[in-house]
Amino acid sequence: MQKMKITIAVTGLNNTDNPGPGVPVIRSLKESSAFEPIIIGLVYENLEPGIYMEDLCDKIFQIPYPSTGSEELLERIEDIHQREKIDVLIPNFDAELFSFMKNEKRLLEKGIHTFLPTLKQFQERDKDRLPDYGKKYGIKVPGSINMGSMNQISEIKEKFDYPVMVKGKFYDAYLAYNPEQVKQAFNKISSKWGLPVIAQEFIKGTEVNVVALGDGQGNTIAAVPMRKQYITDKGKAWGGITLSDEKMLNLTRQLIRKTKWKGGMELEMIKTMQNEYYLIEINPRIPAWVYLAVGAGQNIPEALVKLALEQEVAPMEDYESGKMFVRYSYDMIVDLEKFEKISMNREI
Repeated sequence: MQKMKITIAVTGLNNTDNPGPGVPVIRSLKESSAFEPIIIGLVYENLEPGIYMEDLCDKIFQIPYPSTGSEELLERIEDIHQREKIDVLIPNFDAELFSFMKNEKRLLEKGIHTFLPTLKQFQERDKDRLPDYGKKYGIKVPGSINMGSMNQISEIKEKFDYPVMVKGKFYDAYLAYNPEQVKQAFNKISSKWGLPVIAQEFIKGTEVNVVALGDGQGNTIAAVPMRKQYITDKGKAWGGITLSDEKMLNLTRQLIRKTKWKGGMELEMIKTMQNEYYLIEINPRIPAWVYLAVGAGQNIPEALVKLALEQEVAPMEDYESGKMFVRYSYDMIVDLEKFEKISMNREI
């Protein structure tokens, strides 16, 4: 079968100790049996490692942070589109999704396809709304307190036992064993991500995740569960193994059916010793470990592109359990010329 030539723009090339999903998404697309992709890398910083990885992107453009305003970001995307004719855009950061979801229609009118959650789906799964989310959709979640000031730290011991998880609205999570550690985490998170800062009940158990893809009609197109084998101090999986766990899969399918979730997602859960599952977070996009799902038999980025182009996609139900990934880092030696080009011209 002849592959379809297509231009795909991808963000999230910061493949560091807190890796973005961009590099594994691109690797997945390059293994597509349906597409022959031209990859446009979109970066925020001039030292994102994906810029310097050989044969990863065909072209790279620097774009402004969403915090500078949606209009500036969208104008830059449209300028790149005029030159490169982007067919599909895959954003991979929580903080940028709002700008792209809000302007989904505007992008489509230009010919740029996306496949993102709706604003309602995005907002109701916010970490500070998770208890209400659990009640609405019948899933167990930890208790939490949304802290708008450090004065609320005293409320924690009234509701939960220490330790507790202290989380930012978008990113960052710290395990705190006493009020002083909560205070330190509060200051770090609020200065970086703003308020509220969430104090979440700590659930003891095994960390398990599911990467999934919903078609927006209530159907699960793909779902692969895994257990974290190695976790960094930032809580990121540095190693994991696919699981044969029908309970996790059923929970995922039910949630996608009830919410009619559209796009990629990651369910972060804790499995207790009593074999109960607590949902601790929903990431509303493809996670950085998605290449494990591809290795296990489900090319989720490829399926997402098909959905964005309104192509028919059959649900993928089979995958190999017992497949592992181990993340690693190594030093790349690159010429200063590349760094100078992206810094001065904002493109390579």
